[in-house]
Amino acid sequence: MYKFIDGGVTAPQGFTAQGVCASIKPSNTTKRDLALIYCDTLCNAAAVFTKNLVKSDTIAVTKEHLKNGKAQAVIVNSGNANTCNADGYEKAVRMCEIASDVLGVKAEDVIVASTGVIGEVLPIEPVEKGAEAMRGKLSKDGGTNAAEAIMTTDTVKKEMAMTMTLGGKTVTVGGIAKGSGMIHINMGTMLSFVTTDAAVSAEMLECALKEAVEDSYNMVSVDGDTSTNDTLAIMASGKAGNPEITEKNEDYRVFVEGLTEAFKMLAKKLAADGEGASKLLVCSVSGAKTKQDAVKVSKSIICSSLLKAAMFGADANWGRVLCAIGYSGADVDVTKVGVSFKSAKGTISVCENGAGIPFSEEKAKEILLEKEINIIVTLGDGDQKAEAYGCDLTYDYVKINGDYRT
Repeated sequence: MYKFIDGGVTAPQGFTAQGVCASIKPSNTTKRDLALIYCDTLCNAAAVFTKNLVKSDTIAVTKEHLKNGKAQAVIVNSGNANTCNADGYEKAVRMCEIASDVLGVKAEDVIVASTGVIGEVLPIEPVEKGAEAMRGKLSKDGGTNAAEAIMTTDTVKKEMAMTMTLGGKTVTVGGIAKGSGMIHINMGTMLSFVTTDAAVSAEMLECALKEAVEDSYNMVSVDGDTSTNDTLAIMASGKAGNPEITEKNEDYRVFVEGLTEAFKMLAKKLAADGEGASKLLVCSVSGAKTKQDAVKVSKSIICSSLLKAAMFGADANWGRVLCAIGYSGADVDVTKVGVSFKSAKGTISVCENGAGIPFSEEKAKEILLEKEINIIVTLGDGDQKAEAYGCDLTYDYVKINGDYRT
């Protein structure tokens, strides 16, 4: 029903983008830190945001602009979160005005976002100069520069593109995301911007977005900290020519499924690139009584600092998995629990019916030395399942966050 293709946020029809070095942080002389995404037509649009009570003023401005379900452009900077600042709202509004001038769109049709250090005043002059440098230079090839421009402590760009068939027409979805630390997602991700040429009403777009995040972005945790700036926004140009999705019909279900898989791909990239991480951890839970129980168990395991440290050390300490299940708050019969570890080197069972079983420590270590580890948990209580994404906990996480501001 869908397939992944090369590309990113500019893959769908109508979209172009660019990213430049605006030197928003005085010490930044080479890194791209300002991005613009543009559609040549007004789009239906929707977004979800952080549930942290402390929020960037960019969120307040974007919420106001999306009340009519419309947007045509995105402006986003890295290096400064524009959060907890007396002039934060004013600066966020000004960023939209800057994008409006450069792109020839209405300021109220601009989505704005920021990411970086909290509590430092955002200098607006670099934003003005950087945006001006992109005037007339947005292109289909510029999406990867935009993906780079939203990075902070990320070590790799995170892009995705996919196609699916809706109403007999091929539609494309593209996206970029950033996130490495301060990730314990409870809405979408730190920052992610998604585009599509599907024809979808604003109401159905918002519904689809909220459904798709539940099994994807909302299942990611790197360090247990929910960001102040989390924003996941989507714009739909309608240029694919499919019959517009205005109700929850079969095309809607296909669209939600495609979005979910697209978001899962980006979610895994976020988890794998967690600050200081050396391994991607995927926790697959099955046999739960309810979906909620499966979610609680998988996220509890992926969030356990003890388990994350054990995975860093390639230590098959399955007791830490059981411990995390026990305090997850899920309704679980622990005497039925089974645990296995899996990677490209094979699979090894370490626990059955809530108790340890003999296994080769050498084989387990070989499996756990791989870059992607699947922690497989069977509960034996029902037929519900969930999957969560995280990373190991390394020395470098403390090094990065010990001097993040400086």
